[in-house]
Amino acid sequence: MTRSFPGRSSQASVWLALAMLLWLTGCSPLPPLEGRSETQQLPVAQARQTALGEMVSPLVAQHDDIDGFHALRNARDAFAARLLLAESAERTLDVQYYIWHDDITGSLLYRALLDAADRGVRVRMLLDDTNTTGLDHKLAALDAHPNIEVRLFNPFVIRSPRFVGYLTDFSRANRRMHNKSFTADNQATIIGGRNIGDEYFGAATDMAFSDLDVLAIGPIVQDVSSDFDRYWSSRSAYPASRLIDSAGREGTARLEAQLDELLAQPEARGYLQALEEEPLIQRLREGRLPLIWAEAKMVSDDPAKGLGEADDEALLTGRIRGLLGPPEQAVYLVSPYFVPMDKGTRLFTDLEAHGVDVTILTNALEATDVGAVHAGYAKHRRELLEAGVRLFELKRQPGAPGRSEAAGPFGSKGASLHAKTFSVDGKRLFVGSFNFDPRSAKLNTELGFVIESPELAQEMAEVFREDIPGNAYEVRLDDNDDLVWLERTDDGTIRHHSEPNVGLLRRGWVTFISVLPIDWML
Repeated sequence: MTRSFPGRSSQASVWLALAMLLWLTGCSPLPPLEGRSETQQLPVAQARQTALGEMVSPLVAQHDDIDGFHALRNARDAFAARLLLAESAERTLDVQYYIWHDDITGSLLYRALLDAADRGVRVRMLLDDTNTTGLDHKLAALDAHPNIEVRLFNPFVIRSPRFVGYLTDFSRANRRMHNKSFTADNQATIIGGRNIGDEYFGAATDMAFSDLDVLAIGPIVQDVSSDFDRYWSSRSAYPASRLIDSAGREGTARLEAQLDELLAQPEARGYLQALEEEPLIQRLREGRLPLIWAEAKMVSDDPAKGLGEADDEALLTGRIRGLLGPPEQAVYLVSPYFVPMDKGTRLFTDLEAHGVDVTILTNALEATDVGAVHAGYAKHRRELLEAGVRLFELKRQPGAPGRSEAAGPFGSKGASLHAKTFSVDGKRLFVGSFNFDPRSAKLNTELGFVIESPELAQEMAEVFREDIPGNAYEVRLDDNDDLVWLERTDDGTIRHHSEPNVGLLRRGWVTFISVLPIDWML
């Protein structure tokens, strides 16, 4: 009796179709860049004549033209600040993001951009293309508005499935734009760790990220605008209209109707009501937001990094080191995705050997959203501890997403860490999009501020002293030289002898990943 294999011919057809798709994709080049519109930041003289400019300029003049900063730790405050900047803009809005989710907060900001464009504001929207799956129709509708232009960084020619782009053009597709900025009228900007999505702004019920942004005014805003221009005109920024079929003004009208329907739902109305109860809203509207004034520098990668063509001296990592200077006393580092590699591990162990206290906060395995990254960190944990580095791993805490600035480290409880910041010697600190991992250093483009502010830097040290011990596990070596996780509770300290609150299967998976030679991609 002859056995038959009914699935074999269909499997062959699938592989043949995939092979043809890959071949056709290889024959589908990126669209030309010639003829793109050429636009620049709003000139400073015109920017000062806007309502934002008339409010900001006297404050900056009173402080000898240095920069004013307000830290946005609370998730709802961070969203409210963006929404109010969009509502206040009279001439220009420049927005640059790695992720823009199609949810409540993403839709609210879509609506705010459309409202601004209806008022005559020129809106430039630059998004990394790796996270725009399923959004083409909305991006086309936004782009169809005469005052909005959407560009995509390192885009995928084949819009679906996206994995084809990785298979046929991995070197380029693996390089992403991780920058995050929101700038109104070239007078006020928000940069930091947050993308656009409910989990970043306290609107999600199933998860939240503990994060940090800063709102800035002063000369540094023009630096952010110039950097946006640099990315906007880079060889990686493609007009969406050359990749996505036009939606026309009818598409814009349909999107506006869809947004109005969505934002009339109870969840959206409830979130907007909660925003109105935030003290920051009233302070911003009345122009009395407390600011810390300090000298600062913007640092960013050359956008040519997105094509693998940036010189080492044009990378953010070197500029950060130069501006922060060699640490002499203490380093506090917060990085959700912490993969120090051998080089970074030597850096921290050498600092400890020279008397510099190094303290690091990253996600515990139970809290991280990327287990492979935790594997890249875990293999260096013992060496760091042996050198004297203090390691804290943020717990995944029960309860609703964070609502209060006092709820825990960087203003969130029940959250996964997403803030990216570090301070040196209690004098200066970095805030931005840069993770301490190989991907941020070598592959993705990044943006941030180095701020000469003892007040902000010492505030960070205070968070490590007061808040983090109760919200994170401290990892140590016990008397037997074994790893232990110390969990401080109201009833005393609990000692865990393996990754807390994680099953055997996940621990085994992380151990397996840690032996693979993939750290350079993490």
